[in-house]
Amino acid sequence: MRLSLLLPVFLAGALVVNGFALAADEAPTVLTIRDSKFEPNQLTLPSGVKLKLVIRNLDVIPAEFESYDLSREVIVPGHGETTIYIGPMDPGSYQFFNDFNHEMQGSIAAKPGVKKEN
Repeated sequence: MRLSLLLPVFLAGALVVNGFALAADEAPTVLTIRDSKFEPNQLTLPSGVKLKLVIRNLDVIPAEFESYDLSREVIVPGHGETTIYIGPMDPGSYQFFNDFNHEMQGSIAAKPGVKKEN
């Protein structure tokens, strides 16, 4: 009986702790597709952290964000957006491209101790 009284307290505490973890990095990183280019074409992001990346396509035609380095592949509809999570990344460089237009490329520089650009 006593254990059943502690369970709600434990769950409430877990939600509070989890809420603080989410609040620490609420603002997503935004990558924009405009005029068949990634903007910015190089992101500098902190290593060792899981990040929310919003990809906004301002062009009419769809794009496919693809990265072998990040193991991500997602279609972003024209005038649409999608959200993916990346990381935690080791320090280094991570390439990405539009699989529908291979000349459209960009990269992420993951560095320890840096703050997100956007």
